[in-house]
Amino acid sequence: MGAGPGGQRRIVAGVSGSLGSLTALHRAAAEARLRDAELWAVLAWEPPGGDIPHRSGPCPPQLAATWRRMASERLQEAADAAFGSVGPGVPLRGLVVRGKPGKALTETADRADDLLVIGAGARGLLRRALWPSVSRYCVAHAHCQVLAVPPSPLHHALDAVHRRNVWKLPLDTRELAS
Repeated sequence: MGAGPGGQRRIVAGVSGSLGSLTALHRAAAEARLRDAELWAVLAWEPPGGDIPHRSGPCPPQLAATWRRMASERLQEAADAAFGSVGPGVPLRGLVVRGKPGKALTETADRADDLLVIGAGARGLLRRALWPSVSRYCVAHAHCQVLAVPPSPLHHALDAVHRRNVWKLPLDTRELAS
């Protein structure tokens, strides 16, 4: 993987704040350290309801600015949750992009020598039917290598605890230690 036109290698990571995206962000930081690269954390955002409500006219600038600020705060919170005050150990650039996540990520990771790191996410039939897969979009449309990071085992354990809480089932904390 050579350096791009700017001279710096880039590892682009999709960030949403989910556990899967934080796992991918950690993996992206590790790849950046291995490759002596800069880490780009990218959060894509769209107005609530998408752009459909604003088809008759542009989105009011103050409203768009508020949503962009909220997206920037979410990106900062995700970086803090992932790395704390220590940081990733490589140069980190945060980027907030308006648009659909898959398209925003593939347009950002536009160099052949970039590496795009995304969370593969847990995909069930219902979830796949209701929400399009960002990882599938990126694999199909990227012009660089794509690394899809599976959810961590901790994610599965937390999902199981959440299901037990929703259904008000008893929880034996000894199960979490195994």
